[in-house]
Amino acid sequence: MSVELIVLDDEGAATEAAAELLAEAARRGGHIALSGGSTPEQAYERAATLEPAFGEVELWWGDERCVPPDDERSNFLMAERAMIRHLQEPPREIHRIRGELEPAKAADEYDETLRDVRFAVNLLGIGPDGHTASLFPNSWALDETERLAVAVAPGLEPMVPRVTLTPPALCNADTVLFLATGEAKAEAAARAFAAPESRATPASVVRSRGGRTIAILDRAAAALLRD
Repeated sequence: MSVELIVLDDEGAATEAAAELLAEAARRGGHIALSGGSTPEQAYERAATLEPAFGEVELWWGDERCVPPDDERSNFLMAERAMIRHLQEPPREIHRIRGELEPAKAADEYDETLRDVRFAVNLLGIGPDGHTASLFPNSWALDETERLAVAVAPGLEPMVPRVTLTPPALCNADTVLFLATGEAKAEAAARAFAAPESRATPASVVRSRGGRTIAILDRAAAALLRD
């Protein structure tokens, strides 16, 4: 399935574009899935300014480190600090992955909660190794077809267990939105968006089922996509 590439001059322009799409989604309402990472963090901060009313939104996470919600490594905590606490009208519901639980139990709980949920927007990052959410290269979780969330081992720092959405959940979105910036992401972006699907590049296997897949990149991240 094709990917709509949006290449902008720099990281600031890329995060602004992602923030605008999040704000538009918040105005429409529905289910929005968030990612961890420093680049999405900037988009969250801006989205809260562009659209401070998230009252018709239910928030989810594509993955979480198995730590308590007040741990500095928590993806939930990052989003809470960057966006949620700044909203004038908070989300209708916040579906946090309970990382403080035993990983398998947290995954079971999220898997059950996700049933019958389709995301309006699923925001994802991409790592230098091509991972997305906590689907790491050649992970067994890439082959999962039934479960929507599973517990997995860490593939990079911080080395704590993770709970991640699986491809059936990540692809169940009207818009799958990748955001990647910086030279360090260039090789992974080329493999994810301009090469055949490969388990060695998990981001290449996540595409919207029945909707749009958009990749917002700055020029540094898109450098190897050029002719």
